Amino acid sequence: MVVRMSKLVVLSLVQGDLENGFTTVSAELWLDSDSYPMKFHAALPAIPEIPILYRRWKFLYEALNQCFNLSRGIINSTDNSLTVRSAQDSNAKNGNSRDGNFIDDDFELEEEDVVQVSEVEFRQLCDHFQVLINNWLNSEEFRLIDRKLRRYLDPDDEIRLIIQTNDDLLRRLPWHLWNFFEDYPYTEVALSLLDFQRTSKKSSKKKDKKIKVLAIQGNGEGLNLERDRTFLEQLSGKAKIEFLVEPEARQLNEQLWERGWDILFFAGHSSSEEKGTIQINRTQTIGLDKLRNALKTAIKNGLRLAIFNSCDGLALASYLEDLNIPQVIVMREAVPDFVAQEFLRHFLTEFSREKSLYTAVRLARERLESLEDEYPCATWLPVICQNPAEIPMSWSQSKTSTPFGGRELIASILLICLVTLSVMGLRHLGILQKWELQAYDQLMRSRPDEGPDGRILVVGITEEDFQLPEQKQRKGSLSDEALAKLLDKLEPHKPQAIGLDIFRDFPIDSKQIELKERLLNNAVKEVPLFSTCHVGESKSKSKGVAPPPEILEQHLGFSNVLADSDGVLRRHLLSMHAPHYSACPTTWGLSSQLALHYLNNKGIALEVKEENWRLGKVVLQSLRENAGGYQKADTWGNQILLNYRSYRSPNDIVEVVTLTEVLRDKLKPEFIKDRIILIGVITPTSGDDFLTPYSEILNSSQRYMPGVILHAQMISQILSTVLDGRPLLSPLPLWGEFIFVSIFAAFGGTIGWRFDSFSLLLLLGGVGVTIIYGVSFVSFIQGIWLPIVPSVLTFAIAQIVSATYSKSHKFKIGN
Repeated sequence: MVVRMSKLVVLSLVQGDLENGFTTVSAELWLDSDSYPMKFHAALPAIPEIPILYRRWKFLYEALNQCFNLSRGIINSTDNSLTVRSAQDSNAKNGNSRDGNFIDDDFELEEEDVVQVSEVEFRQLCDHFQVLINNWLNSEEFRLIDRKLRRYLDPDDEIRLIIQTNDDLLRRLPWHLWNFFEDYPYTEVALSLLDFQRTSKKSSKKKDKKIKVLAIQGNGEGLNLERDRTFLEQLSGKAKIEFLVEPEARQLNEQLWERGWDILFFAGHSSSEEKGTIQINRTQTIGLDKLRNALKTAIKNGLRLAIFNSCDGLALASYLEDLNIPQVIVMREAVPDFVAQEFLRHFLTEFSREKSLYTAVRLARERLESLEDEYPCATWLPVICQNPAEIPMSWSQSKTSTPFGGRELIASILLICLVTLSVMGLRHLGILQKWELQAYDQLMRSRPDEGPDGRILVVGITEEDFQLPEQKQRKGSLSDEALAKLLDKLEPHKPQAIGLDIFRDFPIDSKQIELKERLLNNAVKEVPLFSTCHVGESKSKSKGVAPPPEILEQHLGFSNVLADSDGVLRRHLLSMHAPHYSACPTTWGLSSQLALHYLNNKGIALEVKEENWRLGKVVLQSLRENAGGYQKADTWGNQILLNYRSYRSPNDIVEVVTLTEVLRDKLKPEFIKDRIILIGVITPTSGDDFLTPYSEILNSSQRYMPGVILHAQMISQILSTVLDGRPLLSPLPLWGEFIFVSIFAAFGGTIGWRFDSFSLLLLLGGVGVTIIYGVSFVSFIQGIWLPIVPSVLTFAIAQIVSATYSKSHKFKIGN
């Protein structure tokens, strides 16, 4: 099968007429590979001979048409002339022309009802018509357009040539006589009014992909409409056809209101009186204006093609063009019954075999040439009237198929791939990371509050606690005396473990002998104490902060955290390999040590496989390079995303009591038993506080989360995941992100293609972004971090590009 390039030429004749010429003629040339057309301007000279010639041609055509219609025993032929004898009654009964009146009002019979019609003269008029049209279109004034078209078009191209004009005479001219059509054999002409627009069509959910045809058999007096029906019925395997035989106006109206017609077909008598009339039965003639609302509804519901296989159909076509129907096929003049039948037979054959609409019409029209000895100018009659804002229908095109057809489908797939790859490429370079992390924060803040974790208690040291008598001898934030008393108050109530989130890189005062012995024997204590230190920064090779000298390494946990470039803490560092020069020798985070001890007491031990932690049935998947929105983050050590419970105040995460409350016995024992106790400073001036995803919405006094609360959050994340089934946060794998982003690129592209209204595109764009956020929010609650920003970008870009492509390429041959 030969695949031909599809081109479109729109030739606009706006100001002027044949009597005075056209000062400006524009030609737009649309090529498949271009988003915008080339445009040329020229002029056309006056040619007053054409209107005179057309009137004479029409008179002789109608006379000959009547003669040939009466050829069965009523015509006498002598000396290449035809004599029509008075037979009006017989003509009305047996005539074969599909016009509204069997004898045309313009055709007057002479004395004694005899007219001499010269067939030779008629054929000479036809030849002269061809000469005049070519002289006119080959004129010097028009040559610029002709030369440009021939420069960019190839004889093997399939070309639609649309003549845009509101002039009735110009629409009746046999444009196919222009020698351009000889040089470009795959070209067909169509007519268009100057004003047109695309109609917003309702989407259809019908499952049957067969073309639906509403076939109207009007008044068949003097005609053989059964042949038309036979040709249509031969397509029953490819189409669903509903026949209306000589219907009443009410019945026709109701059928047009039904949803789902692809093709409207009419066979019978018609004329261009008023706005076009059709004889729907033997007693009723109806104008299309009486069916206006029904026709508008049919077009809105998907009607793409109307075929009027009847006489003088240009007025019918003009009326339907005003309603913005995509395509109409009509006969320019009165058409003999047999010619109409043969055109329909050949057109349906070619069109149903997946030929383009234009190719099918040209082939069917040219097949009528063999009839012209008996039916002169048969090839002049069929013509397409095209809405340039619509793609020509193809037989395979139905409302359940993709809105893209043929090359448009390929173009849309390429568009989706290109947009997705481009956006994901920008993402890989880290350009989108800032916005992706902001979107991540918004998702985090939008989740419902989960309430505090009852397994953890924080003893917070406030500014008031610094004034306690026990704190007078302190070197840091907690004196030896205060620490000893605090442990005395806590340990009898049997907490699971105690974590000290306070740097103590100095030995215990020699006066605190009991405290020192307690720490040195910490390994055998029922309630172990875990303390912290700080691993130095690798870039500066600093040693960090050493742990308390009395605490063994197995009860140490580092306090290091990983803030992003904007200072916000979104990741949880579970473990890492400390450099050899570090003063903090542990590989475990303080939060990890406390959580693992708690789980171990529950019979759940840690397994490490390929740097991933396994605790019972839960695997804590280590964050990899280029994971989710992170493209420029350092993912050393064993990191996971930090799934905050909430944070608007410290008590949102865990119960918080002050040092004073514990030392003064204001705390009930049940607040301590079986809990993990964390001790740390919660004053704003401590310097041990961090920005979180919630900081954006908090006032300045609450904007930073104290380090001890942060460790509580990290402990809670591990315990909740393992014991409660609370989901961990993790991004999709790269292939999953590509699929997700591509889906919304396709969504945006489809919207951009199908809809023209700017306000509607904005509205649907907002709907699309809302859907992306909604899906991402629901997934985030379930623990999946979806790529919001890339999805919104691809959706918006695909929508804009597709809408632009649609507006510029709706003029092209898409099928």
